Amino acid sequence: MPDYRVQLDTFSGPLDLLLYLVRRNEIDLLDLPISQITNQFLTFLQVLELIDLDTVGEFVVMASSLIEIKSRLVLPRAEDQAQEAQSAMGEDPRAELVEQLLEYKRYRDAGQALQKQADDWHNHFPRMTSEKPKSSRDIANDSFKEVELWDLVSALTRVMQKKIVVETAAIRYDDTPISVYVERIGAHVRKTGRASFSEFFEGANERSKIVGIFLAVLELLRHHQFHAEQPEPHGEIYLMPPDNPEHASSVDPAETP
Repeated sequence: MPDYRVQLDTFSGPLDLLLYLVRRNEIDLLDLPISQITNQFLTFLQVLELIDLDTVGEFVVMASSLIEIKSRLVLPRAEDQAQEAQSAMGEDPRAELVEQLLEYKRYRDAGQALQKQADDWHNHFPRMTSEKPKSSRDIANDSFKEVELWDLVSALTRVMQKKIVVETAAIRYDDTPISVYVERIGAHVRKTGRASFSEFFEGANERSKIVGIFLAVLELLRHHQFHAEQPEPHGEIYLMPPDNPEHASSVDPAETP
């Protein structure tokens, strides 16, 4: 399988994942449940390491910080020792992380507000062809409209938890090119009009094949104007073909993975 690395969006990173977990669990950011968040973060980290993101090192560092904070909160100690330690630290062990999250959230919200204004301006005053940048855009920085990237990673996590992934002494790799999965999945979605995310992984037990299928789904969403929707919060994700027929380029019929 070719070396295909995923570049997350501009605001993506460990803080972005933490905010996603906060929103998903409807948690009060000022009263962050470290144990719950740490466990979920580590689950996501396992999948991110599988995908081999370029920025996975940042997530490992954050995971270590979360585990350290968690250990400081759960270590048994006498009441007077706890008060002495609290006085020495001057604040809750979570305080610095919470402040980072609040600052990042303000930065992220401001960026989204600016992007919305830019989109509204573009809808009212579309850019002329001659005004468009000549250089190719970095498609890796595109964002999903209906479904967040973390929703897709979360869906992959559920797939991995339900599957018995093949583990062998001699690791087997699926060397199927990503383009083949793109063609197969794209043709299936165009034919059916709507396909569930989980069905693409039916019969796939090798880690490299699962990763290849997942990256093909990202390819379709980012490069080929396919759409993803999630009718129920944290439920099944569905892929749909492009709305514009011009983007529905012909693909040789092939079986879905």
